[in-house]
Amino acid sequence: MRVSDRIQSAAAAAFLASALVQFSCSAGMAQTAPEPAARAAPLAAPGEGELDVATFERKKSVAGAALDKIKGVARQAGDILARVPCLPPKGGAKSIGALPRVARKLADRRPVVIVAFGSSSTQGYGSSSPAFNYPNRLATQLRRHYPNSDITVINSGKGGEDAPEMMLRLKTTVLDAKPDLVIWQVGTNAILRDLDPADTGKLVDDGIKAIQSAGADIVLVDPQYAPRVNERGEHAGKMIRALGRLAELRRVGIFPRFEVMKEWHEQQSMPFDKFVIADGLHMNDWGYACFAQLLGDGIIRSVDQVRLGTAVPGDVTAFRPM
Repeated sequence: MRVSDRIQSAAAAAFLASALVQFSCSAGMAQTAPEPAARAAPLAAPGEGELDVATFERKKSVAGAALDKIKGVARQAGDILARVPCLPPKGGAKSIGALPRVARKLADRRPVVIVAFGSSSTQGYGSSSPAFNYPNRLATQLRRHYPNSDITVINSGKGGEDAPEMMLRLKTTVLDAKPDLVIWQVGTNAILRDLDPADTGKLVDDGIKAIQSAGADIVLVDPQYAPRVNERGEHAGKMIRALGRLAELRRVGIFPRFEVMKEWHEQQSMPFDKFVIADGLHMNDWGYACFAQLLGDGIIRSVDQVRLGTAVPGDVTAFRPM
């Protein structure tokens, strides 16, 4: 068990013990030790010394609520650790590209910093809790797979942004964190705002160069397959192709989220409300969980290939459905 996990478990146990002790003390106030015989206790007025039933029930309710809260946290933690019933594309899961920096650090058991950079899909809009956004789920999966490594995943998602706004904060919210891996989700808001895919591509290219100059590995994440994106199908296609060409040109990884989600809907016969919330754009808990899980599987596979000396640096294919 990781030190942080032991600390969290201990904190929860201490919280429960404290709540139960307070309850026990409140319920047992009438049984306090008698005063020394040298001091005669005054006669109690009618009703004094009797247990206040209302107070007892109130204290009992507080203790019960605290216990329920602890149980809820435990249930949530259990769900985070569980894999969702999420199938890889029928064509099989291929490498998302070599991640040499991450692989070296994991091999040496040095701390690894991952920055999830993007818009509302990274921030986690649509999830029922921050625990269920994709960066948190990805962190849990990687820590479970590499229990001896100190892995930090920073959520640098900001709703409504695309490449123009992201480039303005690239240094302060990404590069200054000295990341080993940057997962850059980009392009969706550019589609919705009718931004030129060529202009977006130039900005992303500048960002890739800056991240590579800092020595970090990169995985791009393209737009989601969802009704509001599909309404602009031609524009979406141009954006997705532009990001794919960039990944190939700059030899960086790419996770083709659009194709993966399209397969959920068309090949696995999932209705949109299985993985997208009512706004027709953002993913729900299941969508984020499956996305994070497949992305994590790809990172693990790529890292292991580098460690085994079998990775091809120029391979940027990822989860390409057949």
